[in-house]
Amino acid sequence: MNGIKNKILGILPCILVAGISTLLAEINIGSFSFEVIGAPVFAIVIGMIVALIFPKFSTNERVKEGITFTSKKILQWAVIILGFTLNIKTVLSVGGKSLPVIIATIATSLVIAALMCRLLKVDKKVSILVGVGSSICGGSAIAATAPVIDADDEEIAQSISVIFLFNVIAALIFPTFGNAIGLTNDGFALFAGTAVNDTSSVTAAASAWDSMKATNGAVLAQATTVKLTRTLAIIPITLVLAVIRTRKAKKEGGEGAKISMKSIFPWFILYFVTASLITTVVALLPSGGFTEMYNEYFVKGAKWLAKFFIAMAMCAIGFNTNIVTLVKKGGKPIAMGFACWVAIAGVSLVMQHVLGYW
Repeated sequence: MNGIKNKILGILPCILVAGISTLLAEINIGSFSFEVIGAPVFAIVIGMIVALIFPKFSTNERVKEGITFTSKKILQWAVIILGFTLNIKTVLSVGGKSLPVIIATIATSLVIAALMCRLLKVDKKVSILVGVGSSICGGSAIAATAPVIDADDEEIAQSISVIFLFNVIAALIFPTFGNAIGLTNDGFALFAGTAVNDTSSVTAAASAWDSMKATNGAVLAQATTVKLTRTLAIIPITLVLAVIRTRKAKKEGGEGAKISMKSIFPWFILYFVTASLITTVVALLPSGGFTEMYNEYFVKGAKWLAKFFIAMAMCAIGFNTNIVTLVKKGGKPIAMGFACWVAIAGVSLVMQHVLGYW
């Protein structure tokens, strides 16, 4: 009973901060929308500020268990719920055209991250998180990958901070840049969907383009579909990382040899796939009341809840992160994130040109 009480006392502050962060992300000042920053980033920043002002807060026995639960389990639940927002058939049929570009950008980001890891001697786990976060879907990819590689809260916070920085820059400059180099509406949708890290920033960049070109939301819809297609890469990436970690542990021997594939297998990814399949099957049913209600209420609700859970988890991670240490160690990961970001943007444009899309 005491354990449940301690969990609740730790979870409640995370809910409160996630709620505040969600409201902040909905604020618009003139033409600038705070959606480009996103609730998860607001949450992790608020969490780190609280940790700076009250350094013993997260270590208090009354809240510690709940904070740990939120940063680990709630984060995994967020990924699972995200699965309900994916109709695999629609994503692949509409986003199939973008697959060559998506594969090329993901491969590029992972290779660049690996090279920069060795060149700059960046922590390997941070390198993996920045690599997958840059190439797949920002915070969601980091959320899915972190448990598989056993990343700690500071490593997650470092990676999220890097991804956030280039999300904001991309959302602000890509519409103008795309217009300057003569991208078509389809070309910019593919560019935004493959070269911008996080869904919120893809949305912001595509919306800005729609406003600039008066396309009535067409680019936003297309860019979002490309982004969702990228999200499916979470599945093979996490499974491959689980296999690599298991083999490495057994090769190194000692206590690590006791690690089994079963113990670190990302079971929550299977639930993510199951959730996606449920939404895909429902979409195949005859159109009617149930299908419309499912898409209109359940899917939209799942999308909101997934974001809220990620914000809760980011808050918990912020509570466990020393912002001073984060800033001191931030230079090399930022350089890595910049290299991945520039390379992805360049490869996206080159691939479009090669394939005749632009």
